[in-house]
Amino acid sequence: MVFSAPIFVFGFLPLFLAVYYVVPRSARNWLILLASTVFYAWWRADALLVLYAIAGGSYFAGRVAAKAQNARQKIWAVRLGVAFNLAILGWFKYTTFLLGNLNTALGGDALIVPEILLPIGLSFLTFQSISYIVDVSRGDTPPARKLSDFLAFSSLFPQLIAGPVLRYKDLAHQFEQRRHSRALFLRGVRRFVHGLAMKVLVADSVAPLADRLFALPDPTLAEAWLGAVAYSVQLLFDFAGYSAMAIGLGLMIGFHFPENFNAPYVSRSVTEFWRRWHISLSTWLRDYLYVPLGGNRCGPLKTYRNLLLTMLLGGIWHGANWTFLIWGAWHGGLMAIERALGAKQRESVWPKAIAWPLTMVFVIVGWVIFRAETLAQALQMYAGMLGVNGVAMRPELVTLTAPSEMLFLAVGLCISIAPALCLPQWKPMPALKSAVLSMLCFVVLQARTDSPFLYFQF
Repeated sequence: MVFSAPIFVFGFLPLFLAVYYVVPRSARNWLILLASTVFYAWWRADALLVLYAIAGGSYFAGRVAAKAQNARQKIWAVRLGVAFNLAILGWFKYTTFLLGNLNTALGGDALIVPEILLPIGLSFLTFQSISYIVDVSRGDTPPARKLSDFLAFSSLFPQLIAGPVLRYKDLAHQFEQRRHSRALFLRGVRRFVHGLAMKVLVADSVAPLADRLFALPDPTLAEAWLGAVAYSVQLLFDFAGYSAMAIGLGLMIGFHFPENFNAPYVSRSVTEFWRRWHISLSTWLRDYLYVPLGGNRCGPLKTYRNLLLTMLLGGIWHGANWTFLIWGAWHGGLMAIERALGAKQRESVWPKAIAWPLTMVFVIVGWVIFRAETLAQALQMYAGMLGVNGVAMRPELVTLTAPSEMLFLAVGLCISIAPALCLPQWKPMPALKSAVLSMLCFVVLQARTDSPFLYFQF
């Protein structure tokens, strides 16, 4: 079940909200746990065992760390808790990748490579659980009082599948007491509708164009760049749309989730881009990887090393593929270069006239290998972007390109690079705006099949 599916919009969500506001406040956390269980089981019921194993193991690791009599006991509680989470993530996400590459290195099929289905949202759940264990051990948050509350946090369906990456310390008090009001509920509805419009109207309209151009074996310069730009728009509106919907759903039931995007395509450096893109992940990587590695406290060379390692790990977190590792290295290397040029002291180290277009080229070039299924496909796109296969778009591809694809690509670009035009920031008649967007989305939902969110695969 996905947020943009009719079964969720017209069935699951209205039913859940109706029951949520009828039951006593003391039962609402239990209802969230029950609804989240049904929501996740809609995909695969057996995957619930993985979800609750991680949540339960992390809960008990946190309890042990909180009650530890000395530092040694606390350290071992953290180590075992984190290792437990990483072992589950490693088995489901990286076993096939590692064994497949070992077979390639050995020049045969000496090792049996199992087909392992990755539970959706596992990477997000793992990061949230690790941060809980670490925060409890540091004394940044008390351990969850009840296992049911922590299970409800871990399985919280508005953000369970694709974030934002939540930290228990930011929501602990909200599980104990939440404020509900008509104004807050309506704000949540508007935010959900805006996110739905970003996904259904823009991302899903641009997706066929990006898919078609990335599938070309020999794209021309125009085709490769158009495909790269189309995917850049698709990814932003798909993922930012999901985050907006998650934040809106949270507001409907009294939760305040952190913002996850802040107009990333207006950035004037890659460093700034990561302060605006997937904010909950970038701050997690900073607090639980970059800073523990030493951050910028151990001299310039180790600072560059820490930036590179952090982004490499951030890259491989997205998926078990060499493309993600290279994408992480690309961003980590650029951030290290910017730090060497003085990014810590200045907003942008690049000349003002070219700072924004240069940053966008860096980002779009990175999205190509992020989107490519193999290194060979990425190299084909890069060859096209350099004009190796010609310049102009071929007539048959022009014919295949629907006007709606180009229209919503243009709309997406305008909204992306002009934050003042962004739908959530429009001030006049918010109720009318939401109503119009709702009707448009509902019409499109009835005409299209379900389209999974891109970040579900991570």
